[in-house]
Amino acid sequence: MTQHVSPPLVLIPETAPFNEDQRAWLSGYFAALLGPAVAGATALAPGEGPAAGPKLADNDDAPWHDPSMPLNDRMDLAKDKSEAQKLMAAMAQQDCGQCGYNCADYANAIFLKSEERLNLCQPGGKETMRMLKKLDEEFGAAGGAAPAKADADAPRTEVPLGPLGYCRENPVFATFLSRRRLNDPGGEKETWHIEIDLRDTPIDYVVGDSLGLFPANAPALVDAVIAELGARPERLIGGRSLRDRLLADYSLGAAPDNLYQLLSLLTSGEARRKAQALSAGEDPDGDAQYLDVLGALHKFPGARPDAEVFLEALDELQPRLYSISSSPKMDAGRVSLTVDAVRYNHRSRLRLGVASTHLGERIPEQTKVKIYLQKAHGFALPEDLSTDVIMCGPGTGIAPFRAFLRERAATKAPGRNWLFYGHQRQASDFFYKDELNALKDDKVLTRLSLAWSRDGAEKTYVQDRMRENGAELWKWLESGAHFYVCGDAKRMAKDVERAIIDVAATHGGKNPDEAVAYLAALKKAGRYQADVY
Repeated sequence: MTQHVSPPLVLIPETAPFNEDQRAWLSGYFAALLGPAVAGATALAPGEGPAAGPKLADNDDAPWHDPSMPLNDRMDLAKDKSEAQKLMAAMAQQDCGQCGYNCADYANAIFLKSEERLNLCQPGGKETMRMLKKLDEEFGAAGGAAPAKADADAPRTEVPLGPLGYCRENPVFATFLSRRRLNDPGGEKETWHIEIDLRDTPIDYVVGDSLGLFPANAPALVDAVIAELGARPERLIGGRSLRDRLLADYSLGAAPDNLYQLLSLLTSGEARRKAQALSAGEDPDGDAQYLDVLGALHKFPGARPDAEVFLEALDELQPRLYSISSSPKMDAGRVSLTVDAVRYNHRSRLRLGVASTHLGERIPEQTKVKIYLQKAHGFALPEDLSTDVIMCGPGTGIAPFRAFLRERAATKAPGRNWLFYGHQRQASDFFYKDELNALKDDKVLTRLSLAWSRDGAEKTYVQDRMRENGAELWKWLESGAHFYVCGDAKRMAKDVERAIIDVAATHGGKNPDEAVAYLAALKKAGRYQADVY
């Protein structure tokens, strides 16, 4: 009896915009996901078989996955890797979740064409978006599976909605309850404790999660942009006034490349050449990093586009993510954030952080704000309540650790807790001082190590306190403690990692290679976790 063998089922049609190898790989990839539901499908794992397509991005095979590494160095490490891996190397490497993915998943979504937006990496900013566009062009020229181009004339793919309140595409409205300033007089910064009511929302969070918030631009800035355009604020565009759309829909921060391209078409001579250079990522006058949308209009006073065309050249206003500083077990029905209000002057103009000043000064109490929950990517308290916890969070990096400590108090976790906290001056910048001291008195906070960078002749940082307490820190780590860090990705977090390596060498007797491997082993075991930005 002759056995009939069915030909392999092709899940990706020949009309799809992929080459033969990519079609074969994608068919196998989706067959593996669907399993027995697709009879006859050929299931090839990524990287397997003679017709296997490019390898997808993966944190375990990403030597560039370091937020302190410059973009050019990351791209150099990925130059011989697959297209998806190159896309990942272009990301900011923070795994912050602000785009709705981690870095590898965002890269894979672009490669697999399930995500067409190239501007979602907020920490990477224009640098990341330019590189993604460059890769898009290179992949397309090579006949590869290029990510979809952001063509204003092409029909926009609908982004599938996730659960209500649990993704940026499907946010909910919640009530802004209150703000309380955390800095005492004399502080150079302005930091706020923010409370938001969750009782009328479906949001249910755990400590370690972040809250996404959709801000509004400062009205004074919007009015200045409209005046510079010479437009009428009440002009209707897309069914809403120009002013309303600039308040809520469009970013007025760093001037986008598309705006410079538009301005170059409306001017001539040297001004046109400068606008073209800025649109290509060049910096002809050394001021590119300071040019917001209003600054770009000031720089090219002869170029005044129509208001509707102007809006088309702007980027969408993106939500901002904040680490949650409350515990649902102790703060039922509400969520709190710890927010630095960003303000600085440049060339006689006051610049404002959009979301931070929206929360810190503009929004009235009892007003509705649009929010969503971003679940944490590998940043959570250990399941075993008896596990010791070491937390390192200077400045607003204390936010998730306030949440951790409140959670540990509510659950009466028997594990020890050690917090390293630092800021500029103890008199003005000791956030949650009374709470932390009360937690010490209650034996919830076992150790509190403080570092103040402006109080003495020499600057002292959290990593200095780690080295000073190296012998005890090593004992905690060797007894199974989990280590957490929250804060600046490019400098502070890297300095903390170096301090752990130094402690392993000094107090663990490890040579340099072994000390580096010790930190890597902590990360792999989930005992070193970071929430960096």
